[in-house]
Amino acid sequence: MSMAVTGCTSVPLKEGGTLSSYSNLGAPKGTLAKKRLYVDGQHLAAVKTVSIVPTIFSFSAASRIKSQADRSLVSNALDRALCVALSDRYQMVPAGQPADLTIRSVVTDIVPTNKAMAGVATAVTVGTGFVLPVSVPRLPVGLGALAVEAEAVGSNGVQSAAMLWARGANSIQNNPRVSEVGDAYGLASKFAGDFSRMLISGKEPKGLNISLPSRQRAQSWLGGKPKYAACDAFGRAPGLIGAVAAKYGAPPEWTERKPKPLTTH
Repeated sequence: MSMAVTGCTSVPLKEGGTLSSYSNLGAPKGTLAKKRLYVDGQHLAAVKTVSIVPTIFSFSAASRIKSQADRSLVSNALDRALCVALSDRYQMVPAGQPADLTIRSVVTDIVPTNKAMAGVATAVTVGTGFVLPVSVPRLPVGLGALAVEAEAVGSNGVQSAAMLWARGANSIQNNPRVSEVGDAYGLASKFAGDFSRMLISGKEPKGLNISLPSRQRAQSWLGGKPKYAACDAFGRAPGLIGAVAAKYGAPPEWTERKPKPLTTH
């Protein structure tokens, strides 16, 4: 049990060479997620429109996940979560259109989830739920991890915010899913939550976010229409069906919806 409680995997926090500048980043910090960050709250206070360039994988990260479809699952989950969260404050516009702020994210490292061990962990966790009052934690073997670096650049080309972020799955908080990107898929949304909180507040986030989600966020999480059409470029969330599928270890592609092309008039 002690192994299960402390069981986790990790990925190093390192510079991937894709940011316009690393000189502003602070020292590493964090427990569950390790971070180095920079934010210019004064500039962000004047921002009204934001665009998100679709997330890409660095060469080294892409080489660890051979399937383009799997990589797209992670990048779309990250961009969708970021777009929906930022919609609480900013007007989101499609990539390529003029905006006060443009966000670029790169997956710099990834530890694949061991599909076989995820299947075993699911069977053990779900199975014990039928005979014990609570299910046992996930087996601390074959867990995945994710590292991302991202920046927000103003229309003048100046970096307004940046973050290096790395986090591994653990036995308590991450459901096993039978997919090489099962853990990275879930961790992508965790990164989006941390980065969006910093951009919205204009300062380093402190502690856990215990605020209730906005109405538009809840609607988007349930798979409904997002506040801004630009977010449809990253697909809609699987909602309750996805949550049930995750509980039983189903791979994310079973419930993930394909992005909708934007229509122009």
